[in-house]
Amino acid sequence: MHPLEELRDAALREIDSAADEQALDAARVKYLGRSGSISAWSDKMKSLTKDEKPVVGKLLNEARTSVTAAIEHRAEQLRSAKETADLANIDVTLPGTPHEIGTLHPLTQMLERSVSIFRRMGFAIADGPDVEDEWHCFDALNTPADHPARNEQDTFYLPDGRLLRSHTSTVQIRTMQSQPPPIRVIAPGAAYRRDEVDATHAAQFHQIEGLYVDENVSVADLKGTIEFFLHELLGAETEIRFRPHYFPFTEPSFEFDVRSSAIKSGKWLELAGCGMVHPAVFEEVNRARGDQAYDPAKWTGFAFGLGMDRLAMILFDIPDIRFFAQNDLRFLRQFA
Repeated sequence: MHPLEELRDAALREIDSAADEQALDAARVKYLGRSGSISAWSDKMKSLTKDEKPVVGKLLNEARTSVTAAIEHRAEQLRSAKETADLANIDVTLPGTPHEIGTLHPLTQMLERSVSIFRRMGFAIADGPDVEDEWHCFDALNTPADHPARNEQDTFYLPDGRLLRSHTSTVQIRTMQSQPPPIRVIAPGAAYRRDEVDATHAAQFHQIEGLYVDENVSVADLKGTIEFFLHELLGAETEIRFRPHYFPFTEPSFEFDVRSSAIKSGKWLELAGCGMVHPAVFEEVNRARGDQAYDPAKWTGFAFGLGMDRLAMILFDIPDIRFFAQNDLRFLRQFA
């Protein structure tokens, strides 16, 4: 018998008797490793005669093939035996592990309900970046340079001069820049302000701002839109009142209050602000666009901003805005 055949038989016996994966790997290295007994014959081929090389080469290939197949077969046997042993230790009489079914966060539920109502009124969803520049956040919205909102005590400024948007009105400006009128969009998203965190204020909150621009849009259209939304959200019996207010980007401007059976206190609650788009906003957008697409003499529009956190607190009777960010399962399970 040729020494290669003897090595092959010895390797097969050792592989067949390997008790675990570590012993099997040791056998593989011993025979087929870079310095293994069978692999060493590759170097010996150089010193063989011309007649010996074909015979030894054939035996070497057969030995490698046989040993490799045996290793794979034994590895499969060891894996199967391990799985069988693991399954034997399972007690099928034990109760199963319960799996909790998650639910949407209350703010997400509030957002989806609101978006659904506005979609039925023909509003499309618009989106924009959370990190903005001063022009989109203030200048384009007719906010003067000395306005308190531009102060570092109220707004998060970044080292490069950009800032975290303090409202999603920036999306309204970007929408007007990118497309001509008429437009009817809502901009849901996060906003950021340097508020002292307490039961009713947070540094990050969520808004839905709306913008409708068309010919002959009036305050009546604004009031009708707001009233329809609130009646759908809070109930048909909801009372709504508008009060004059001031915002630099709308004229005239209003705040509106609601009173509804959905609000447990039964009192009037201030909810949000709105108004007719200020002509100065249209003119600033035209300058940025380089045309007269938003000619204030032809187009009018209204804008509004609703706080999703405040709406959710009212609708779900949540006393503290901080609950939304604490990930307390005792709180969140109430909305499953």
